[in-house]
Amino acid sequence: MPAKREAGSESKSKDEIMNYLVLGNGPTGVIAAETLRKADPDATIVMIGDESEPPYSRMAIPYFLMGNIAEEGTHLRKTDGHFGQQGIQNIVARATKVDSKAKTVTLDNGQQLAYDKLLIGTGSHPLKLPVPGIDSPNVHTCWTLADARQIAAKAQQGARVLQIGAGFIGCIILEALTQRGVKLTVVEMGDRMVPRMMTPGAGGMIKRWVEAKGVTVHTNARVESITPKGGELVAKLAGGEEVIADLIIASAGVKPNVDFLDGSGVEVATGVLVDERMQSNLPDVYAAGDVAEAVDFSTGKRLVNAIQPNAADQARIAALNMAGKSSVSQGTMAVNVLDTMGLISSSFGQWWGDPAGQTAEMIDDARCRYLSLQFRGDVLIGATSIGLTEHVGVLRGLIQTRTKLGTWKDELLKDPTRIMEAYMATAHARASTPLPG
Repeated sequence: MPAKREAGSESKSKDEIMNYLVLGNGPTGVIAAETLRKADPDATIVMIGDESEPPYSRMAIPYFLMGNIAEEGTHLRKTDGHFGQQGIQNIVARATKVDSKAKTVTLDNGQQLAYDKLLIGTGSHPLKLPVPGIDSPNVHTCWTLADARQIAAKAQQGARVLQIGAGFIGCIILEALTQRGVKLTVVEMGDRMVPRMMTPGAGGMIKRWVEAKGVTVHTNARVESITPKGGELVAKLAGGEEVIADLIIASAGVKPNVDFLDGSGVEVATGVLVDERMQSNLPDVYAAGDVAEAVDFSTGKRLVNAIQPNAADQARIAALNMAGKSSVSQGTMAVNVLDTMGLISSSFGQWWGDPAGQTAEMIDDARCRYLSLQFRGDVLIGATSIGLTEHVGVLRGLIQTRTKLGTWKDELLKDPTRIMEAYMATAHARASTPLPG
């Protein structure tokens, strides 16, 4: 039912009341639904999620595993009846088909829902590794609260845990697992930890950091098979080495949930292709978050940017446009901030650099400090840092404003740690350049 109308507002006829359907009830769906409610107090808003849990944040799961929060702490909204009070109907089901001509969505319970405007915020799902034995008991992903409950039951003091994958999600749960007192081994196919968000120098430093804390890490390695043996799991690596485990966690990346869009007319590549308003190729269908493929701010190419701040921003932009209130994105931007067992690392923009550009790099192994700057001409287009948290806002600001550094570029090539000085010296240029948003 619609939310209460503010005093003095004009009522709408039945034909004027919009019917919004939001697929997904993670951060993307929740922010979109709440933004729609504020923008259109009279509308009908239905939100669909396929887990029986209250809407929650996957990014809070490691804190649940650490014991820092209870399950309720993962919930996106803590007040009982919050969505009902907002006039947002939350249905537990999964979308199986979208008919864009009839403007309906079919659910796995057989229900069919009509919409005037549709938001696809269905997120992503963990990739299933093509490894014999991957479906064995005590082999889990760490993606849902249900996964977390099973991991918590098995990851007890002294348990032998093998984690497959040292990407963003894998590194987040490292600390949760070690705090539970397990004996942890990590296997990563890439040549370094976090290979899709860190330079070789940074990824290597993170590996040395976690190894110093007692974690065994194998890079340039892969699991060939998993075999249950007498209550244990034997993971055979490509080189023939065997790792014995009581629990295996598969954390090898994710893929957008788009299969249900087959035959819908919605254009999909890796994710749903959207413009700067988060609109798909169909005028009444929008997408946001991990399922959306938008233009990257740094490269101008399309990118699925699966991070929660991006999901929140896209959800807000999509909802405002659905409600007829114009809002545009100036491009999604890779912004990764990671805490790996107390070591803070970050990467921004085109952190891997430009073949035609220049690079400045500082490595301080003794203090676990690292800084890499990537330039195109005299503009900073990407950066990676470790242990330099005071630089995070500076790096992001210079990249987002495309500030021309002039002679400061040459100074930074000599000493990248002078980035704060360069930031302050170019403050006037930034002040005259609007930030994206």
